[in-house]
Formats: sequence, C-alpha cells, structure tokens
Amino acid sequence: MDRTEKREFVAELSNVFASTSMIVVTRNNGMTVADVTALRRKMREAGANFKVAKNRLALLALDGTRFDGLKPLMKGPTAISWSADPVAVAKAAVDFAKTNEKFVLVGGALGAQVLDASGVKALSELPSLDSLRAKLLGLLAAPATRIAGVLQAPAGQLARVFAAYADSKSEAA
Repeated sequence: MDRTEKREFVAELSNVFASTSMIVVTRNNGMTVADVTALRRKMREAGANFKVAKNRLALLALDGTRFDGLKPLMKGPTAISWSADPVAVAKAAVDFAKTNEKFVLVGGALGAQVLDASGVKALSELPSLDSLRAKLLGLLAAPATRIAGVLQAPAGQLARVFAAYADSKSEAA
C-alpha cells in the first residue's frame, strides 16, 4: 500500500466508525482463504461487514472516535466487523467462532462501552432488531384483535340463540 491508499483506507475506516454503533474485534490467525470467504458470506447474510485491517491503520482511524477503547484489543492479526444492527454482527461472529477454532473473538464496543469476548457472546444471545420489531407489532396488534373478538361475540351469541329458537320451533311443529 502506498501513502495515498493508506490515507483512503484510514478515511474509509473513520467513516465506518462514525456511522456504526457496534464493532466486533476478532483474531483470525491461520484462517484459510476458504474460511475467510465463508465468514464474509455469513457476515453479508447477517447484514454485517468484515474487514482485515492493519493494526497501525486501524489505530489511526480509531483516534477521536467513540471506539477509542478498542485500541488495546488491536494486537496481532486482527479483523473488525460492524453492522447497523448490533445484535446481527455479534450473532454472526459468535456463530462462526463456534464452527472455526482459528476465528477467535477478542472483544468489541457498543457505542462507547467496550465489551470483552463474553460481552459480545451475551449480546449475540439477544433477539435481533427485526424479531424485536415483529414482537412489538404483534403486541400492538393483539389488543385490536381482542377488541374485534369481543365486539363480534355478542352478535355470534345472538345468532346462536336465534338458531336454537328456530330449531325448537321446527321441532315443535
């Protein structure tokens, strides 16, 4: 990389750090190209991004951001992952770490809060943003469904009474 490419890389990472709320730092020592390709595919499916970064350049990009606390984690062969949905990137990283022992979670940061590997794992166990939205919509729709059921119940009961009355009249005749 020449100086211009390095400046562009640092600027790109700075933009990432400014626009995201969750960063996961991992160690990828000894991973094959096929492993990294599978990891990138898994991250893309989760709506996350994965990038292997030179530590010195990543440290320059971290300067002045809310993710300054990640600096001690940037030692050795590291990579970073990020996503708009904090749970999605944590889930993707933890799931891949379960299947590949060369991919190790180092830690992460959720906003200004630095997380260790167990913190990232705990975050991955939360429901995703989409599932939380679905549950919230279900909770909001449930009262309307119940109200409709309550309003329809008297009419249904009245119809059953009329039907029973009609049946009793036809039996009497």
